[in-house]
Amino acid sequence: MSALASLGNAFVAVCTPGSLLLMAAGVFVGIIFGSIPGLSASMAVALFLPLTFSMTPSMGMNTLVAVYIGGISGGLISAILLKMPGTASSIATTFDGYPMAQKGEAIKALGYGIVFSFLGSVFSFIILTFCAPMLADIALKFTPAENFGICFFALTMVAILSSGSMLKGLLSGMLGLMFCLIGMAPIDGTARFTFGSTQLMAGFDTLPTLIGIFAISEILITAEQVVKGDVKPMEIKKTKGFGFTWKEFTYQIPNFIRSSLIGTGIGILPGIGGSTSGMLAYVTAKNMSKHPEEFGKGCPDGIVATESANNATIGGAMIPLLVLGIPGDGVTAMMLGGFLIHGLSAGPLLFVKNADVVYGIFAACMICSLMMLIIEFGGIHLFVQLLKIPKHILMPLILVLCCVGAYATNNRIFDVQSIILFGAVGYLFHKFKMPTTPFVLCFLIGEMLETYLRRGLMQYKTFGAFFKRPIFDAFFFIAIAVLVWSMFKEYKAYRAKKAQ
Repeated sequence: MSALASLGNAFVAVCTPGSLLLMAAGVFVGIIFGSIPGLSASMAVALFLPLTFSMTPSMGMNTLVAVYIGGISGGLISAILLKMPGTASSIATTFDGYPMAQKGEAIKALGYGIVFSFLGSVFSFIILTFCAPMLADIALKFTPAENFGICFFALTMVAILSSGSMLKGLLSGMLGLMFCLIGMAPIDGTARFTFGSTQLMAGFDTLPTLIGIFAISEILITAEQVVKGDVKPMEIKKTKGFGFTWKEFTYQIPNFIRSSLIGTGIGILPGIGGSTSGMLAYVTAKNMSKHPEEFGKGCPDGIVATESANNATIGGAMIPLLVLGIPGDGVTAMMLGGFLIHGLSAGPLLFVKNADVVYGIFAACMICSLMMLIIEFGGIHLFVQLLKIPKHILMPLILVLCCVGAYATNNRIFDVQSIILFGAVGYLFHKFKMPTTPFVLCFLIGEMLETYLRRGLMQYKTFGAFFKRPIFDAFFFIAIAVLVWSMFKEYKAYRAKKAQ
């Protein structure tokens, strides 16, 4: 009851006109940053950080939380309407969101994304409020061996994502691994595949890579269609409310709960992030679905899975930040700076010395999620008007924003050049009908996989010692089982096709 009483007092303290206005502004700015390809929630929080200097600790942290929530959710807008994820967390939203928009169901796709973004956030914030210390203790038991097991499990999901064309999927995944090996090796810092270039020593950053693969390649494909005269205006079907019925909503509840648990769990583990949780939730939803062949063609289940997971990651990532003082992802690392600015020490003592700030953050998370739902629902019909802008006007504007976003990542022109490279890679993938999903998954997971493997070998001396860890064993053997099952299904489908 003490937690509930403290939360109630925090709600009263947070619900002042000034605080609500700042949080609403934070959510709104976060949505704008999240929805523009090339910008991100991390950039939005970094820009807001100096503005919190003159605020009280509670108000300052609540404002940063508002920007965080808006930034992660805003990525679904451009992912669905333009096939360009505004943030890395919304990569998997493009797989089914854009096909739904092409079929005239843009409002329905946005409705699914907005509602389940809200529910995923609330789900994780409830867990954050009542279970944070317990879950933080579990997270402490994860050594590099367990983290390697999770990354290995995520990597084997390429087999499921490659169903129908295993060879092309594996080739795409191998290319992703090749690109992530370029630069300085983790742990020992040895330069690899840099060919004497100092620019390549830092490797390819995640954001420019994703901008190139999704945004620049889509601009090139659209430009080709404009030249050929194949561009047709997208139809927008008129719908009421969020675009889906109560029956369709209740059908998605098991998918929502499963995906939110995945998102919260991945968020608790430092360094893995929302992009991985969204991909894992998407693959799991596809694997557990009764109609997996509909995924990638405009299936709402895919949107529900990825948006529930990536927003649930917010609450999960806040658990190690608040309880242990360890940031769960890039945005919470920025928020750790916010704690330092206001003289707060994130960690176990935060709950003792500054309990009012902690419960204020819990209350702000709930309120900001509701604000996000209201703001995005209010703008849903405005967002779809993007589809009416002529492509020859819209695409150059997006190209400029992509270049600005890529440069702002590390303030180097090499990142702008790299988005052109990956744009060409994405365009060639489209021409040869190769899936980009395995490439992206392997690129995101590859560096983490190698880092945790080398850390584990340094700690345990031999790889065989990994198998003495029960959590690693569970992830490793499930991954092997998934891989074998996928290969068996592929072989069975090949035999059936050959027989016909």
